[in-house]
Amino acid sequence: MNAAAPSDHRYRSPMEVASSFLGQAPVRLEDMADALGLTVGINAFLAPDISGQIVRDRRSGENRYHIDLNAHDSAARRRFTLAHEISHFLLHREFLDGSLTDDRMYRSRLGDVMERQANRLAAQLLMPANLVRVAWNAGAHDIGELAKAFDVSERAVEIRLRELELTHEHA
Repeated sequence: MNAAAPSDHRYRSPMEVASSFLGQAPVRLEDMADALGLTVGINAFLAPDISGQIVRDRRSGENRYHIDLNAHDSAARRRFTLAHEISHFLLHREFLDGSLTDDRMYRSRLGDVMERQANRLAAQLLMPANLVRVAWNAGAHDIGELAKAFDVSERAVEIRLRELELTHEHA
């Protein structure tokens, strides 16, 4: 386990638990999910237009959650989807009565506002502002290099740099 992420999470909020993984790139999302009590699987049976889903499982009586990622998606896409579904857990779990499915455009029954919130937090989980700024200030201005360092798509880096106002084109 990451030294920055203590194994005893019982007395910390889910957001504090997630934040404890944001100290190095690439962020270890699978470990974050595990620390949050989420199970993650890559599902070859999701429809091609579905990126992922988070399912609340009450059968065990523990209110556990499981995230499915589409096996047919690229690794970068699955990584963003995992961050997006973790974000739904952190921000919107009171609305997750059974399952929540996100399509290719990250649309679900939660609506546009909550989907934008999940997308924004997903970008923050994948590319923490402090780490992006450190890399940028150290001269890492190559989009491909940053994408590799954070294990995300080049498009995700471009959007994040605009959000952080590190490029001339601001979002």
